[in-house]
Amino acid sequence: VNLEKYKGKTLLIVNVASNCGLTYQYEGLQNLYSKFKDDNFEILAFPCNQFKAQEPGTNDEIKFFCTEKYNVTFPLFNKIDVNGPNEDPLYTFLKNVSSVESDVKDIEWNFTKFLFKKNSELFKRYDPRVEPSDLIEDIESIL
Repeated sequence: VNLEKYKGKTLLIVNVASNCGLTYQYEGLQNLYSKFKDDNFEILAFPCNQFKAQEPGTNDEIKFFCTEKYNVTFPLFNKIDVNGPNEDPLYTFLKNVSSVESDVKDIEWNFTKFLFKKNSELFKRYDPRVEPSDLIEDIESIL
């Protein structure tokens, strides 16, 4: 998918996994999406199996799980690598742009979140343990 179609939108980009201790965050992400989707807000979720093999399924199995268990309606992309020699170019970009404000470069775990303003400028990178509901104030401030 060409990400150009999301230009001019407030974006939350997150790497996800179905068998992680943080998988419950799908519910919070869906709540964010439901709350803000009519305000030119999108969540782009990228399944990744690089952290203790917590996303072992096929793309179809992942989508089925997310839809059935969490009623996910935001875009769920194909499984990718977010670190290492096969990392997706999107994550190379995300890590480079976010390392300007932080010493952390690599993605440390599932559910690392990146919030972008409508002008494609990074607003903030969030630790995986930050709950989706904790982003509401930040999202509202940049919509």
